Amino acid sequence: MPRTQPVDGFSLAYDRSGSGPAVVLLHGWPGSRDDFRLVRPLIDEGADVVVPDLRGFGESDKHAVDPDEAYSGAAQARSVLGLLDELALGPVVLAGYDIGSRIAQTIAQTSADRVRALVITPPTPGAGRRVLDPAAQTEFWYQHLHRLPLAGELLDGHPDAVRSYLRHFWTHWSGPSFTPSDDALDRLTADYAQPGAFTASIGWYRAGPGILARGLAERAPEPADRLRVPVHLLWPGHDPLFPPEWGDRLGEFFADVAVTPLPDAGHFVPVEAPEAFAAAVRAALTGVGPG
Repeated sequence: MPRTQPVDGFSLAYDRSGSGPAVVLLHGWPGSRDDFRLVRPLIDEGADVVVPDLRGFGESDKHAVDPDEAYSGAAQARSVLGLLDELALGPVVLAGYDIGSRIAQTIAQTSADRVRALVITPPTPGAGRRVLDPAAQTEFWYQHLHRLPLAGELLDGHPDAVRSYLRHFWTHWSGPSFTPSDDALDRLTADYAQPGAFTASIGWYRAGPGILARGLAERAPEPADRLRVPVHLLWPGHDPLFPPEWGDRLGEFFADVAVTPLPDAGHFVPVEAPEAFAAAVRAALTGVGPG
């Protein structure tokens, strides 16, 4: 299993397969690079596919440091850009879901020349004050918990508690036809239950002002400042965090965006709908719409 040279003291573990133009796949929370196990075989015949564990996840480095400095979107982006530099990749198709989507968007905004296209799922900009809706707050409770020391006290280093906690999200956030396998939950638990691992994984949520403050501060850019990188957006119909109606303002933020609804999928698109995810990546590689 290869590892990158450290960036800010963090080395990333990654898998690499296939040949051709470069694709980098970024996982979400609660997940790891294993989330793309069904996607990789569908694209690596025509692409150089690189799948890292993000900082604080899986087999990548985990450090007990200031989350604003180490686990923010900008910090995670630095490690991914370091990976691109080290492997001499680019421009790449950058694909991700959940926090991987946020990181991919950060890289496209700050280093557009490194990105050929984005393939992402929500979150996307445009929710705004809707994060205050009672239904949204019912779903986003975990982000508030993750910002408290209590989260680590209750979960870090406790395998049974970690497994139950992860199982809640993998069942509640997924579509009605998807059930995570015991083997997949066991692998994920093994990663997250190591002492310090759970706390590292929620460093993302402890960085910055939090989802409410970000949502309330969100402002659409001037038309000339909209993200110019082509965006292929897969929007699941059963994600309780990001209802499809929150996609009504995408044109205010993205200059070139194509949306593919996934009415039967939930939050974990790479696992629930790997064929659709892979099809969007292949479309991004050829420069055509996702269809």
